Amino acid sequence: MYMHLRMKLTAAILATLCTSAVWAESTLYVAANGGSTEKLMKEKIFPAFEKEHPGTKVVQVTGTSTETLAKLQAQRKKPEIGVALIDDGPMWQALQLGFCTPVKPETYKDLYSMSNIDGKAVGIGLVATGLAYNTEAFKKLGLPPPDSWEALVDPQFKQKVVIPSITNTYGLHTLVVFARLRGGGEKNIEPGFKAMIEEAQPNVVSWEPAPGKLAEMFQNGSVILAAHGSGRVQALKNTGFPVEMVYPKEGAVSLQIAACAIDKSPEPELAQAFIEFLVRPENQALLAESEGWGPTNKTVELSPEVAKKVPYGAKAVENMLVMDWTAINPNRAQWTTRWNRTVER
Repeated sequence: MYMHLRMKLTAAILATLCTSAVWAESTLYVAANGGSTEKLMKEKIFPAFEKEHPGTKVVQVTGTSTETLAKLQAQRKKPEIGVALIDDGPMWQALQLGFCTPVKPETYKDLYSMSNIDGKAVGIGLVATGLAYNTEAFKKLGLPPPDSWEALVDPQFKQKVVIPSITNTYGLHTLVVFARLRGGGEKNIEPGFKAMIEEAQPNVVSWEPAPGKLAEMFQNGSVILAAHGSGRVQALKNTGFPVEMVYPKEGAVSLQIAACAIDKSPEPELAQAFIEFLVRPENQALLAESEGWGPTNKTVELSPEVAKKVPYGAKAVENMLVMDWTAINPNRAQWTTRWNRTVER
């Protein structure tokens, strides 16, 4: 009887060990930003995905979009990252470098068309580049809220404007917008540079790329108007500062946070499943509430409180300007050198 009991215990232990081995055998590495994004992923999104996929562990690889792109290049021969979450500009570079594998077509079913990025990446969140203005300062000056990109070059705002550097996506967006407004565009950037040098320079107190520094300049009154992003404006507003985001009448610029499954990564099926998981309505709502990312899934219903903080709804999304990154990326280094020599001088 003792031997029989001992054999049963041994079998039970072995079964437990085998089960543990099975449960621990699948690890999905997800590259994403740190800060509040990492907190949301680790506290809510990863655990929910793991619960749905028993035996899976999701691990975040933290870094900016450019840092993640560099990691993908370093891992080219043997990828460890399964899913990369990066901004749409660097994402187009990732596509051009062949890092992403095609997304299952059904993942795009309920998404806005702009969120299908060449069939190999998915827009999972939407923020807008537009105008931020100090509501109290404008009221004291007796000015109506700005409604056009042209406000940035209006002489009445001399030395009261910030346009971020071209190294910041908001600054790059502004350059391209003014190129378009002056008859050019991504494939003819000359009018944009001319506008920045001749029209914007007298107004710009700083070409500040750091959002934290820009917030400080708003708060000390040295700046009352800026080209800025909807998520950053909302974060500043949440501190109690009198600031509002404006979607210019010519259109705000869309900036998508995109996801792609990395080609030849260790867990291809889990990678596809995780991307599909991110665009489900419940997770889109979490990203909107926590990160200020507008839903890319058309079926998402947000509370009025959250909806007013993000690009939301078909009308808002359809009116946004979309950058041609296939034209921008090959020229970005050259444009940056030129900007440093002629705009920020």
